[in-house]
Amino acid sequence: MAAEGLRKAYGDKVVLDGIDLHVPRGTVFSLLGPNGAGKTTTVQILSTLITADGGRASVAGHDLAAAPQAVRAAIGVTGQFSAVDNMITGEENMALMADLHHLGRREGKRITAELLDRFDLVEAAKKPASTYSGGMRRRLDIAMTLVGSPRVIFLDEPTTGLDPRSRHTMWEIIRDLVAGGVTVFLTTQYLEEADQLADRVAVLSRGRLAAQGTPEELKRLVPGGHVRLTFADPAALAAAYRALGDGAAADEEGLSLRVPNDGSVHALRSLLDGLDRAAVTSEGLTVHTPDLDDVFFAVTGRPGNDKVEAR
Repeated sequence: MAAEGLRKAYGDKVVLDGIDLHVPRGTVFSLLGPNGAGKTTTVQILSTLITADGGRASVAGHDLAAAPQAVRAAIGVTGQFSAVDNMITGEENMALMADLHHLGRREGKRITAELLDRFDLVEAAKKPASTYSGGMRRRLDIAMTLVGSPRVIFLDEPTTGLDPRSRHTMWEIIRDLVAGGVTVFLTTQYLEEADQLADRVAVLSRGRLAAQGTPEELKRLVPGGHVRLTFADPAALAAAYRALGDGAAADEEGLSLRVPNDGSVHALRSLLDGLDRAAVTSEGLTVHTPDLDDVFFAVTGRPGNDKVEAR
């Protein structure tokens, strides 16, 4: 999946201002951003729900503008709000999706049974979806999305409102999908979720991409990374401080030394080589790197100025 110069505006409100994306097949790509940044609009464009005002994109090898029907046949979409019909059973929801995909009766029943089993919904299959918990409804929602065997799945904030256990279950489902070769385009409000799942992350801010890379690459953009070294006695701490003292901060009571470091292999090797040259042994080493929360606030600004997303 790829996009180049993607633009969208509603009147004089510019929602997307020329964004470029590249999503390798069989990976999780996470799009982050505050409310109003353009995340949902991006999903709607790439899933053919709305058209872009400018730029080009291809999904599952098909040009978005030239072959929208081919794109639709290759994708699945799970939006912020569940598409489950609460008035009918889980099994009937699945059968409805099978009919929409023009599957034969026998094939529809086979796929429905397989997916209900895969998502641990067999016992609840004949109960109205209105009786399902939030996590069960979300699992059913994704199971319905998979009826058409999509190669690309758009998950727009799939775990919003779920409890921690249900959220972790959803993470395992997403990992299993990717292990099976599916490409997942994920938007989320939970930065830990992107950190856990995404191969690559992009951060949208005011309609533009403020940062893009692997989670580890993005964390290294933000200052504040350091290594904490602990020592057996004050003499060892003093010797380490002399060897690594440029920017280091000693805690004499805790017998520890805080050394600025980005946590990369090269930087850690250089630090340990410095200790070896000084013939100093550290009792312990802990690497502290900025997390995606730090990255998010560094590139989008602190809360307080966010606008409510209208679309």
